[in-house]
Amino acid sequence: MNKKEISEIKKQFSPNNCAITRICGCYVDGEKNKKTELKEAFLSLSEEEMFKYFEIFKKTLSGTIGKNLINMDFPLEQEKEGGTQEFLMKLRGSKLQDNAILEEFYDKIIENYDYGENYYIILIHAVYDIPGKSSDGQEMFDASDEIYDHILCSICPVNLSKAGLCYNAETNNIEDRIRDWIVEMPDLGFLFPVFNDRSTDIHSLLYYTKNAEQLRSSFVDEMFGCTTPLSAGGQRDSFNALVEETLGEDCAYDTVMNIHEKLNEWVDSQKDSPDPAVLTKPEVKRLFEECGVENEKLETFDQTYEAIAGENASLMAANITNTRRTEIKTPDVVIHIDPDRAALIETQVIDGRKCIVIPMEGDVEINGIHVSSGNSESTES
Repeated sequence: MNKKEISEIKKQFSPNNCAITRICGCYVDGEKNKKTELKEAFLSLSEEEMFKYFEIFKKTLSGTIGKNLINMDFPLEQEKEGGTQEFLMKLRGSKLQDNAILEEFYDKIIENYDYGENYYIILIHAVYDIPGKSSDGQEMFDASDEIYDHILCSICPVNLSKAGLCYNAETNNIEDRIRDWIVEMPDLGFLFPVFNDRSTDIHSLLYYTKNAEQLRSSFVDEMFGCTTPLSAGGQRDSFNALVEETLGEDCAYDTVMNIHEKLNEWVDSQKDSPDPAVLTKPEVKRLFEECGVENEKLETFDQTYEAIAGENASLMAANITNTRRTEIKTPDVVIHIDPDRAALIETQVIDGRKCIVIPMEGDVEINGIHVSSGNSESTES
C-alpha cells in the first residue's frame, strides 16, 4: 500500500464515513490472563467511545512506510489450508461472529506477543464500498462496483495513570487523584487484506509497529509466517556496510559524498510519487557505477549484497539517506550541514595532516556570539 491508499482507508475512521460493522476486544493482564472481552456492533458504542477508537485505528495506519508501516507478502505455503493467511481469511470471513475463531486469534497473540504488562487487543471488521474515480481523480460514489472487506487489529498497552493531586468539584477540595488503567495508543497492529491499487489484495498485509527498530520478528513469523524485513536502522547499517565493503581502501570522502549526493537527487525526483522510493540490489549497483566505483570493485557486489542485506532485500531510500542533513563525524568533532551546501566543505592536507576545511563566510557565531570572519594579521613594532 502507498500513502494515498492508506489515507483513503484512514478517512473511513470518522462518524460520517464509518464502514466498521463490528468490534471485538480482549483485555490481557501481565500474567497473560484474559480479564475481559468485548463483542459489539461498532455503531452501538457511544459517540465518545467511537471517537477514542477512531484515534487508535488511525494511529495503527500512521507513520512512515518502510519504517512504522511495512507491507508484507505471505509465502505461498501460508495460503494453503492451515496456513496463517488462510486463518486470517477465515477470521475475516466470520465477520468476527465466530467465538471459537476469535478465541484462537486472541490465544495466538497472547502466546507470541512478548509484553510483560497489561494490554488490550482490539479487532474490527469493516466493509468499505469503494467509490469509482473519474478521469480527473474525482470520486464517483454512485459508480462503485467493488467492496473492500477487511479486518484491522490494534494491540494497545494499558498503563496505570500517574499519581497526583486533583481538584474535586463535588467536595471543592484538592485531593489525591484516583488512578485509572488507561488504554494507550497501539504498540503493534495490522491491516488485512491490503488495499492495493484501490482493490483487495489477499496476498499481503500491512504491519504497524510504534518502534521502527523493534519489528518483533518472532511475533511476525508465528502470527503471519512472513519474512521480517530489516528495520529502518538495519537498512541504514547494511547500506553503510555495503559501501565500506565494496569500496574497501578506496572508501574516500569524495566518493561517499558523491554517493549520497546522487542518492538524494534520486529521492528528490521521486518525492511526488505516492509510492516510497525503494532500491533493489541492481539499483544499488547502478548507483555505485554512476558514482565512479571501478568495475573491479563491483565483481563480487552481488555476493556482498546478499551476505549483508539478504538475497531479496530491498532498501527504502528514506532509511539510508537523510535529505535534510549530512553528518560528518570525527572522534572529536561532529559537523551537520544541509546536503545542498555540502560542497562548501573540503578536505585539504595542511602541515602534513589531512583536514576538513570549512570556509568562514558570512555571519559566524560561537555560542550565539558573532565573531569576525576576516583574516587577522599580527604586526610587530
